[in-house]
Amino acid sequence: MTDLFSATAPVSGPVRVTVTGTDTASVPAPADAGGTRGWQPPAGIAPRGTLLLLPGRGEHPLVYERFGRRLSADGYVVHALDTTPDDNAEEILERAADAAGPEPVGPVVLVGSDTGALQALHTAVAAGPRLPVGGVVVAGAAPATEVAEPRPGPATGTGPATGTGARTGADSSTAWDDELAARTACPAHRKRLTEDEGFVRGRLTAPVPARLLADARPDVPVLVLHGGTDPVTPPERARELAARLPRATLGVVREGRHDVLNDASHRTTAAVLVLWLERLRADPELTPILTVEQGAAL
Repeated sequence: MTDLFSATAPVSGPVRVTVTGTDTASVPAPADAGGTRGWQPPAGIAPRGTLLLLPGRGEHPLVYERFGRRLSADGYVVHALDTTPDDNAEEILERAADAAGPEPVGPVVLVGSDTGALQALHTAVAAGPRLPVGGVVVAGAAPATEVAEPRPGPATGTGPATGTGARTGADSSTAWDDELAARTACPAHRKRLTEDEGFVRGRLTAPVPARLLADARPDVPVLVLHGGTDPVTPPERARELAARLPRATLGVVREGRHDVLNDASHRTTAAVLVLWLERLRADPELTPILTVEQGAAL
């Protein structure tokens, strides 16, 4: 097993690390879910990079409020974009460039969860000079080799596009319990999603858009984060994805679920992400900053 602090992503394959830890900090449900949202570093802290986050199926930007606050506290500008799985790379590029502004602080990193992870890869390939993408974070990528069958009934999200409007009856309650169990083990995030009227239930089993099934291999460093017990996308799929990418680092969260950025180990996952970002901003080749030597005296 390669140590996280000394691992350098090779050109020919992924570096694999395992992260652990739990946290259940409470986050209130949003009153208004619409629109791109942003979080800036505290006053007096110079920005260290720009993160552009693409939500997954059923999600909206404020689902990532806890993530945005934490990463901005470490000096990173975070913009959660108001995108959907149906948006193509050109549409995402336009929104990302608008959010980042004409002179974004580098490195500029696309962060995607679920279908947003696949969109981040495709957008990085298409970016060119319009958006200086220096890296990609792929979190809980949706299945990229097959189309999921949506569940029947109101839990498919074919009704009103709100969490409360899309659920009725015992069957929907059971489906929602199943979706929560697949998404996250974090009690605070489960509570937030349950109370969130902007979140669309049942979309986690909606088909992955066909254009996202094509392989996308951006030639920039990619951090692949995945739950070790993800029931939506098996961890082996994440390993296969990381192996196909030319400059990938793979982090597997022990007992992690699908929404890896908002799971019970979200503090540890965020810490691993910051370590990766710090290496990226220091050197695009991800040269180690600190090496932990087992058994050495401190």
